[in-house]
Amino acid sequence: MLRTIDLRGTRPSVSELLGLVPRAAMDVSAAYDIARGLIDDVRRDGSAALDDQADRFDGGRPPSVRVPADELAAARDALSPEVRRAVESTIERVRAASAAQVPAPVVTRLGDGAVVEQRWQPVERVGLYVPGGKLVYPSSVIMNVVPAQIAGVRSIALASPPQAAFGGRIHPTIAGVAALLGIDEVYAMGGAGAIGAFAYGVPDLGLVPVQRVTGPGNVFVAAAKRAVAGVTGIDAEAGPTDILVIADDSADADFVASDLVSQAEHDELAAAVLVTDDAAFAERVRERVAVRADATRHADRVRTALTGAQSAVVLVDDLEQAAAFANAFGAEHLEIQVRDADATLARIENAGAIFIGPYSPVSLGDYAAGSNHVLPTGGMARYASGLSAATFLRPQQVVRYDEAALREVAPVIATLSDEEGLPAHGEAVTARFGERP
Repeated sequence: MLRTIDLRGTRPSVSELLGLVPRAAMDVSAAYDIARGLIDDVRRDGSAALDDQADRFDGGRPPSVRVPADELAAARDALSPEVRRAVESTIERVRAASAAQVPAPVVTRLGDGAVVEQRWQPVERVGLYVPGGKLVYPSSVIMNVVPAQIAGVRSIALASPPQAAFGGRIHPTIAGVAALLGIDEVYAMGGAGAIGAFAYGVPDLGLVPVQRVTGPGNVFVAAAKRAVAGVTGIDAEAGPTDILVIADDSADADFVASDLVSQAEHDELAAAVLVTDDAAFAERVRERVAVRADATRHADRVRTALTGAQSAVVLVDDLEQAAAFANAFGAEHLEIQVRDADATLARIENAGAIFIGPYSPVSLGDYAAGSNHVLPTGGMARYASGLSAATFLRPQQVVRYDEAALREVAPVIATLSDEEGLPAHGEAVTARFGERP
């Protein structure tokens, strides 16, 4: 369990490291044509196509694609006191952390009468996807909805797949948490069809197209996001989860093992990677991983993930090389459990979320840290960020110049517009000062 990648005695280049990082065998391109066809079916046939897809892929067609208001209210009221308290605590923490992600407006004065204002404008309407399938994710409802609300989005729709265990309805915990957050537009629809419904709308359901689609999902959800990216905004093409732990011999091997197993239980394609400069410590982690994998509820799934090509123990000469490997990997979740965590953190450039020290496990971020758990997977952290209030905001510059300020820069405009062969641009300025053809 957990194959070895031994980099000791080598110093691979960035390009070589990119070729060495373990990855899950997930090809969004291979699913694209299927996803595109399912989206086209929804565009053509509306709710009838969604019902057909629910029969084929989910838990059977729901009694109603749009979840009735009384069903949402009943699900909210049926939440156990313990679950409701946990949800409300998480909502409060995520709200506080998300509020820090909203930039303040800025006014830049470039001279008398020359002002450029920077404002952050929320999109009007979003569609949030909460996956079903193997597990239920009420925490993903919170992680999607709260940042959108903090950003000021006025219209929020939520979709989750119908469940066979609940007669084709969405999972009642998903419905209850949505209602607790004040979301009353909820749909029992899943997969690529749901993404297409958000992007193009479904007139016979009264579902209006959205401006941005967010939320994790399987390979077909990722492919559907790619297919609609020219029609609506998306957050990312999320894939199987991953964790990378940088640890030295000061770390607790059982802590590290428990964190690797915790992410492996998500999916058979989940990636769990340990990077360490101590081979003896690596062996202690392997031993504890084996024990914990055998003891956990989803043991078969965990073993499949940990023995897959995407999971490994990486042996390095030092923590500088460990950070270089981590930057090439671009982990969704990066844990740093070393003596001088801040020194290693200073070398990290690419990660979705970073967890420092033995008492900051990824599970904390999944639920109660206040950070968002919808993060870039599959190495996308090398160029993308996690879901945040900023996901739902668009920076806009507002320009305010008076006559004197425009006159001052008129020669600059005339020179550059002539150089680019666009003289009418300059003439649009000089026209304001009395020049006529």
